[in-house]
Amino acid sequence: MPEALLSAIGSPRDIAAIDIGSNSVRMVLYRLEGRAIWTVFNEKVLAGLGRDLAASGQLSVDGAAQAMTALKRFAAVVDGVRPAHAFVAATAAVREAGDGGAFCERVAAETGLRIRVLTGEEEARYAALGVLAGIPHADGVVADLGGSSLELVRVSGGTVGRGVTLPLGPFALADEKGFDADRLREAIAKRLKPVGDYKADTLYAVGGAWRTLAQVQMQVSGHPLRIVHQYAMDAADALATARLVARQSKPSLEKWPGLSKKRAETLPHAALVLEGLIERLDLKRIVLSAWGVREGLLFETLDRETASTDPLLAGCSALGARQGISPTLSGALNGWITPLVAALPPVFDRDRDALLADAACRLADLGARLHPDHRVELAFDQVLRAPVPGQTHAERAYLATAVNARYGGSAATPEPATVARLLNEDQRQGARALGLAIRLACDLSGRSPQLLVNARATVKDGALVLTASEGYADVLLGEQTRRRGKALAEAMGLKLDIRNGG
Repeated sequence: MPEALLSAIGSPRDIAAIDIGSNSVRMVLYRLEGRAIWTVFNEKVLAGLGRDLAASGQLSVDGAAQAMTALKRFAAVVDGVRPAHAFVAATAAVREAGDGGAFCERVAAETGLRIRVLTGEEEARYAALGVLAGIPHADGVVADLGGSSLELVRVSGGTVGRGVTLPLGPFALADEKGFDADRLREAIAKRLKPVGDYKADTLYAVGGAWRTLAQVQMQVSGHPLRIVHQYAMDAADALATARLVARQSKPSLEKWPGLSKKRAETLPHAALVLEGLIERLDLKRIVLSAWGVREGLLFETLDRETASTDPLLAGCSALGARQGISPTLSGALNGWITPLVAALPPVFDRDRDALLADAACRLADLGARLHPDHRVELAFDQVLRAPVPGQTHAERAYLATAVNARYGGSAATPEPATVARLLNEDQRQGARALGLAIRLACDLSGRSPQLLVNARATVKDGALVLTASEGYADVLLGEQTRRRGKALAEAMGLKLDIRNGG
C-alpha cells in the first residue's frame, strides 16, 4: 500500500474480541485501518450459558461445556494470529450466575484467557459506543438484547447517556409452563414499567435475535438489500413482524430458511420484547445496528482524532485504496467538483450531500485494477454491499449509482429494481450527475491532480462552463472532454459552454 495512503489511514493492525454472552460465545478478528474497521474472521457458538440461570441461579452445565470448547479454540486462534490487542468480555450470564467467578477461573486455567466481566452499566455503555461507532449521528435509545438481559441507554449528539439493565432476555423470561404469548406480554409490560422516561422516536436495536427479526422482515417485505446494519423499519412494520413471529410454533420457525433450532427457540421471546418496547416507548422507527458491545470496546481504544473521523469516509478511503492507484486523486476530485455539487438540487440535505460527494470521490479509483469488461458491475456491487458503516441503505444505492456513472454505466445501473426501491427519481438523477462529474474530472485530467488544477467547471446562466488555464486548452479541452461534459450537462439540465483559455 502506498506510503502516503498508509499515513492517511494509519498502519493496519489486528484486534481480537471474544464476547461471552448469555446465549452465544463469539470471536471476531478485526483489521483496523485508522477509523476503517473490517471484520476478517467471525465465529460463534450458541452455547446457551444462561439457559438455566432463572431457574437455578447457575450457568448451564451443557452450555459451560460448549463454551469451554469454543474458548479453547478461540485461544488457539489468538495465539496463532497474534493480534495487536485482544479483548475477552463476559456479560449478564457470567455476571449474575453464582458460579460465574468459578467459570472465569476455569477459563483462565485451561485457556490462558482473562475474562473481564462487564457490569450492567458497562455493558449498556459499550453497546451504545458500538452503535455510535457505526452510526455516528444516532439519536434515540439503544436497546441491546442478550440471552439474559436487555440494556437500554440514550444516545444523542455523539454522546452516551445513562443506561439501565432489565431482566428481559429470553432466558430470564423462561417459563416452566412453556411459551404463552399473553402471559409473557404481561410479564414484559411489568418489567418495562420503570423505563417510560426512555421514550424516543428511534430505537437502535442490537443483538442477534433482533438481527434475525430484521432478516425475517426483509424477507416478508421483499427488501432488495440483505444487509442488516442500518436497516430501518417503521414501528408498524416492526410490530407486524414481531407479532407474526410470536404466533409461530417452534417447529414452524425451525423450517424458516437460515434459522437455527436454537435461535428458533428464543426468537418469539425477542419478538415480544420488541413489541413491548414499541408500545411502551412510543417508538416511530427501529434501526438495526450490527455493531454493539465488541465494537464499543474496540472503539474506546482509538485516539480522539481517529475516533472523530467519519466511518463512511474512512471506509471508502480504505476500500478505494485497495484497487486504486493514486492516493491523492480523491482530494483533488472533491475540490474540483464542489461547485458542481453545490449547483445540484439537494437530495438528502446539503451537508449530507457534500459528505456523500466526498465519499464518492474516495471511491473514484475503485475500478482501476478491475477487468474493464466487468468494471461497471464489479464496482457497483462492491459499493452497494461493502461492509462500510455510517450509511443508510438509500445512501448505499446513491453511492453505487454514482460509481456506476463514473465508470460509464447506463442510467439503468446493473440492478435497476434495487435502485428504484431504495431511491426516488431525484436521488437517482442526483447520484448520476455526481458520478458523471467525477468521470468528467478523471477523464479530462487523465486522473492527474496536477493537470486537474488547470481546468475549472462552474454553473452559470443555465450552462455548464468548462475553462482551462492559459496554455492548457488544447491539452485538457479535447473531444473526449466535450463528450463527458455534454453527458454531465444533459444530466443537470444545462447547456455545455467550453471556453478555450482564461
